Amino acid sequence: MTPHPGRPHPTRSLLILSLGALAFALAQTMLIPALGELTHQLDTDASGIAWVLTGYLLAAAVATPIAGRLGDMFGKRRLLVGSLLVFGFGSVVAALGDTLGQVVAGRVLQGFGGGIFPLCFGIIRDEFPREKVAGSIGMISAIFGIGGGAGLIGGGLIADNLSYHWIFWVGAISASLAALATYAWVPESPIRVPGRIDVPGALLLAVGLALPLLAISRANAWGWGSPQTLGLIAAGIAVLGVWVAVERRTHQPLAHIPTLLDPPVLMTNLVTLLVGFGMFGSFLLIPQLAEAPESTGYGFGLDATGAGLLMLPGALMMLVAGPVSGQLGTRFGSKLPLTAGAALTGLGLLAMALDHSSQLAVTAWNVVISIGIGLAFAAMANLIVEAVPPSQTGEATGVNTLVRSVGASIGSQVTAAILAASVISGSGLAQESGFTAAYLVCAGVAGLAAVLAALIPRGAHAVVRARVAKPVLAER
Repeated sequence: MTPHPGRPHPTRSLLILSLGALAFALAQTMLIPALGELTHQLDTDASGIAWVLTGYLLAAAVATPIAGRLGDMFGKRRLLVGSLLVFGFGSVVAALGDTLGQVVAGRVLQGFGGGIFPLCFGIIRDEFPREKVAGSIGMISAIFGIGGGAGLIGGGLIADNLSYHWIFWVGAISASLAALATYAWVPESPIRVPGRIDVPGALLLAVGLALPLLAISRANAWGWGSPQTLGLIAAGIAVLGVWVAVERRTHQPLAHIPTLLDPPVLMTNLVTLLVGFGMFGSFLLIPQLAEAPESTGYGFGLDATGAGLLMLPGALMMLVAGPVSGQLGTRFGSKLPLTAGAALTGLGLLAMALDHSSQLAVTAWNVVISIGIGLAFAAMANLIVEAVPPSQTGEATGVNTLVRSVGASIGSQVTAAILAASVISGSGLAQESGFTAAYLVCAGVAGLAAVLAALIPRGAHAVVRARVAKPVLAER
């Protein structure tokens, strides 16, 4: 039974929500293998083409928490349909684009669809039976990882056999179908939080996020210790500090700062950042390792299809691990699968650093990494949902999704910098020591995530939930 009589069966809603989540997850990485073709086709350089990724990331960073908050205020299904339509429209703009400006404009519009994940989480919490909430959130969370890995391979296949335009057409078609299905068959959530849009808070958050993310995206070109990189990061942190101060004094803020600063919520977000770092570092390393020529002494000389087959077993296991994490969380608490998932991810990355000599070894260790990521991603989303009242689900999960994307951005840039530092002069190919070092760094970050996850205060989420739920009930 659903918690509201006359509502559709949750399985149907979950499938529809999964389609929308997959469209957004694919867009995060699908373009990466085609950046070389894009640079040539759009007649630009590495600095110009970086805006194709940076524009998307910045827009998503701003839109994700804002969409979650608006969903709490005006209806999560309504905002989800709107987000999917904006994402789809952006995909069409980029697909039709023949200049750098047009493609970047389309990518920015795609990024403004960033509220898809927190809105899906909110609908699940509002609509699904209690016993199905954790597993369903686990499934949606797993799709984030699956889509990220599949996007790298699918983007390579499309770029090799078709053109970059088809990468965007795939996004447009999937988002349009998901929007229609959501409008037709997913019910509107009954929970509303009357209020107003916190425009000053939104603008400060946008600037505070944009500056450091821009610095991270350009750090490999500018240098991680350059004045431009450090200056933008410092400026962004300062603006975010001002944002926190302003939000504390705002009557109806964009984000409820005391809730975000509660130790269980704060630590869960920190673990999310670190696991996102390790996940995307791994996603980018495996295709490069697999497609490196055999003459390097470590590469397998595979094409995009072959690299995809190496990653396929891991993607399938991630799809299984997400719901399992939800079941474990329901029975033992979500702290257990989060800690276990981060630890498994770290162990798999460490094993990959020490043994990547054969396709079997890479496949096997990637399965371990993927199981860990699937367990952790599902648990972190469930911990956030458990910690906040229904009225704050959208904004809290929006911040968590944002933190995960920031971690992914940092992880991909750091691993790229490590590989670039090991490139043999004149060959353009990284040395094996570069891959080993990159995997070791990702393993260390994931291991730190496991330690922090184990330190999340036991039972604190129930305390937070009881404390903030009372005024919400009183309002009703």
